Amino acid sequence: MKKRSKRYKEILKTAVKDKKITAKEIIDLVKVNSNSKFDESIDVSLKINLKQSKGGDLSLRSVVNLPNGSGKKSKVAVLCEPEKIDEAKKSGADITGSDDLIEKIAAGKFDFTKLVCTPAMMGKIGKHGKILGPKGLMPNPKLGTVTNDITKAVKDIKKGLVEIRNDKDGNLASTIGRKSFSSEKLLENFNYFIESVKKEKPDTIKGEFIKKTFITSTMGISYKVGAN
Repeated sequence: MKKRSKRYKEILKTAVKDKKITAKEIIDLVKVNSNSKFDESIDVSLKINLKQSKGGDLSLRSVVNLPNGSGKKSKVAVLCEPEKIDEAKKSGADITGSDDLIEKIAAGKFDFTKLVCTPAMMGKIGKHGKILGPKGLMPNPKLGTVTNDITKAVKDIKKGLVEIRNDKDGNLASTIGRKSFSSEKLLENFNYFIESVKKEKPDTIKGEFIKKTFITSTMGISYKVGAN
C-alpha cells in the first residue's frame, strides 16, 4: 500500500462529509490546501447527464473563454498560407509555417501544444490527422482553431481558452485557474464555466444537465459542491 505523506494526511482532515458547502467555501479551502511549491491548477469535475453514443452524436465538445483566463501557458503554432505568415507572427504565435510546417508535422518533429489552421490549409493537414488526433492537436472549427482570424484565435488560446469534452460515462473536467489566482477570480471563472456547460445541454435531455460538481487542486483532495 502506498504510504501517504504527512502533508496529504493534514489535507484529509479538511475533508467535508454530510454537509453542503458552497463553491466559494470550497475554493477558499482548496487555496489553503494548495501548499506545494508550484502553482497548482484549480480544477472542476462534473458528472453530466450525457453519455457518448456509439456514433458520438451525444458528446459535448466545445471551448470556454474564462473571464480571468486559465493560467495555463500554451505554445501555439499557426499553419497558414505563406502570405499570412507575417500576420501569424504578429499575433503572438510561437511557431508559424506553411508547407514547411506540414513537413515537420508529417515527420513527427514538432513541439507545440495548440495548432491553429486557416481553412485554406485544412485540405493539406487533414491527412495527418493520425499524427495530430491522438495528441489532441487536430484543428477543429468548433474549438476556434480553424479560422481566418488568426490574431483572435492566438490571443484567446494565450489568455487561457479551455476545451471541454465529456468521456463515455458523462464525466467532464477542466481547469478554472491556478492557486495564485484570487478567490474572487476563481469563483468568477467557476460560475462562468458552469453556466457555459449548462448552455450546451441538448434539447433532448430532460431534467438537470449537471448532476454533480467537484472542485480540487493538483495535489489536493476533492470537495463536492453542495450549493452555489
